[in-house]
Amino acid sequence: MRDMRIWLFCLVLFCCGCLAAGWLNPAIAADEKEKAGSQPAAVKEDAQPGGRGEGYQPECAKEECPTTFGPIITDTAIPIEKGKFAIQPTFGMGFTTGNFSPSWKRMTAGGDFKSFGMDWKFTYGLWNNLEVFVVIPYAKNWANSVNEPGPNGERSTSFGGIGDVNLTFKYRLVEETETRPTVTALFATGFPTGHFRHFNPGRLGTDEIGGGAYAFTTGLNVSKYVKPFVLYGNLWYTMQTAFSSREDRSPLGAALDENSVPTGELVAGDPVATKVRNYPRDIITVNLAAEYPITKKWVALLELTSSWDGGRLFGHKANVAPAALLSVMPGIEYMATEKFSLALGLNLDLVGKNTSVNLTPLLSMVYAF
Repeated sequence: MRDMRIWLFCLVLFCCGCLAAGWLNPAIAADEKEKAGSQPAAVKEDAQPGGRGEGYQPECAKEECPTTFGPIITDTAIPIEKGKFAIQPTFGMGFTTGNFSPSWKRMTAGGDFKSFGMDWKFTYGLWNNLEVFVVIPYAKNWANSVNEPGPNGERSTSFGGIGDVNLTFKYRLVEETETRPTVTALFATGFPTGHFRHFNPGRLGTDEIGGGAYAFTTGLNVSKYVKPFVLYGNLWYTMQTAFSSREDRSPLGAALDENSVPTGELVAGDPVATKVRNYPRDIITVNLAAEYPITKKWVALLELTSSWDGGRLFGHKANVAPAALLSVMPGIEYMATEKFSLALGLNLDLVGKNTSVNLTPLLSMVYAF
C-alpha cells in the first residue's frame, strides 16, 4: 500500500513535468500561435471578456466557449487573466443527518447538529497563466438535544471561529484546443489557523474548527469544452504535518453526601488536560463536474466530489482512523452580468466512513474586477 502511494505521488509530479516539457514545447506553442493567427477575425471576436464568471478567458479553436460560473466545489483549470481580481464568497448550511461507521454503514448522529460555513476566496492574476488565491473560512457549529451530555449535563451549545486559511498557486501547463484540454498544475498550503486544541467537553465537539496540521497539496486541474458540456476534473494529493494537541476530559470520582460519605455513585470531576501527538493521514482528492448551458444566462451544474484517506507517504505511521467521503451536488447558475454571477447547489453525502453525513445547501457568488 505504501509503495502504491509513493507511485501515485511520483506519477502526479511526472505528469506535471511531462506536460511542461512536451506539450509546452516552444515549437508546438509557435505552431498553435500560427494556427490561431490564421483564423478569421470574426472567430477571434467571439470570445467574451470575463470568461467563466471569474475573469477567465475561454479558449476554443473554432467556436465560442460558453461563459459559465464554473463549479462551486470542483476547482477550475483556466487561470484568471493577468492583473484581474475576483472575490468569491460561498455560504453553506450543513445539516447532519447521521454518521458513517468504519464499515461504511449509516448510524444515528446522536443529536441535532448543524454548521454554517462562510468561505471568502480572493483571486489575483500574477502574470500570464499564473494565478494565486487565498481562502479565508469561517464556521459556526451548533449542537442540540445531544444523547450524551457534557460533564455538567450540557445538551445544547455552539461555537464559531475562523477555520484553516488556504493559499494556492495555479499554473496553466496546457491551453485548450480542439483536441486537448486545459491542464493546470496546483500547489496549495493550508495553515492551522482554526481552533484545534484545548477543546472544552461542555462544547460537545462544536469547538473543533481547524485540523491542526499544515497541509501541503499538489495535483492537476483539467477542463474541456465538449459541446454542449463544459467538463472539469481535479486530482490532488495532500500531505499533513504532525501536530500536538491537548485533550480535555473530566475524570470520574466518587459522589459524596452531605456528610462527605461516598454514595457509591460516580460524578464528573475537574477537567484534566492530556497532551496528544497526532499523525494525520495523507488525502487523495478526486472531483468531477459538468456544466450544461441552458441559455446564455442559465447553466445547469452537476458535481461529484470525493476525498480518501491513505497512510502517510513520509514520516511516522498515522494514528488517526482513515476516513472517506463521496458526495454529489446538483446546482443551477445564473450569469447576471459579465462581471457578476452566482450559483446555488445542494450537496448530498452519499457514501463514506468515519465521518458525518450532511445535507448542505450552498450559495456562491463571484464578482470580477
